[in-house]
Amino acid sequence: MNSVTAHDYTWIRTSPLFRHMMESGYTLTLIRGRTPREVLRAMEAEPRGTGEGTAGLLEANDAHRAELDDDYWDESYVAGAFSVTGENGDWTLVLGFDGGLGIAAPCVETLSRGGRVVAHSTNGGKPIHLFHWFEDGELRTTFEVPSSRDGNSPDELVPLLREVGFPLTSEGQDDENAPDVDRKAAVLALTERLTGVCVTESLLRDAAYELGLVPEQPAETWTGVVIDITDAHGERLHREWTYEEIATATDRARAEADTPVHAGPHH
Repeated sequence: MNSVTAHDYTWIRTSPLFRHMMESGYTLTLIRGRTPREVLRAMEAEPRGTGEGTAGLLEANDAHRAELDDDYWDESYVAGAFSVTGENGDWTLVLGFDGGLGIAAPCVETLSRGGRVVAHSTNGGKPIHLFHWFEDGELRTTFEVPSSRDGNSPDELVPLLREVGFPLTSEGQDDENAPDVDRKAAVLALTERLTGVCVTESLLRDAAYELGLVPEQPAETWTGVVIDITDAHGERLHREWTYEEIATATDRARAEADTPVHAGPHH
């Protein structure tokens, strides 16, 4: 029985590689029973040869960004994949310095059919930290904050979340009496519990990565915008605008901008 906890991942806070992952935004995905080539093909990644360790992966990604002239809006990136032994056989580990975008949901659902996919990410600056567990084609559990979970079985991992160190009650609510924990370390411990793959600095740093250029994902059709802001006084503004409301307001603003301005009489 794997008894790893957040404490076993305290190394991330002294790791230059992990600091870079956190600052630039990353996604780390583990996929059971698929080869690196199969995974990159499912991601529609254009083969880019191999990279020696994270240095090779970063170099390939930097070269790609330079080709784009560092176009801020272009979300394509070079991902690296390699094979690693875990629970119930071989897994593929995919690492991308992708700003925390993650692999597109339909692709992950396909890759998890008949198996399991576990992913965690950080989007750099802001930051948003996400965790996803897919099993046999469905998203079982996902969360940003472990007390606020989503998915088809959001409470299934509560015992494991508590075991790795998250301060939760047995019902999965915040437990204010439990000691706080390094949440990213706890997520890595949770990932190891679900995959049997122990991620270390040297595992990531020294692997031979198969590289692939992942294209931009098509923009999802959006239906509205949610504004959720807490001001300096703790007042919270939560307002949702539908697509129609925004389109109407945009049309009105455009019409007003096109209205000729009548100059007043000259003196």
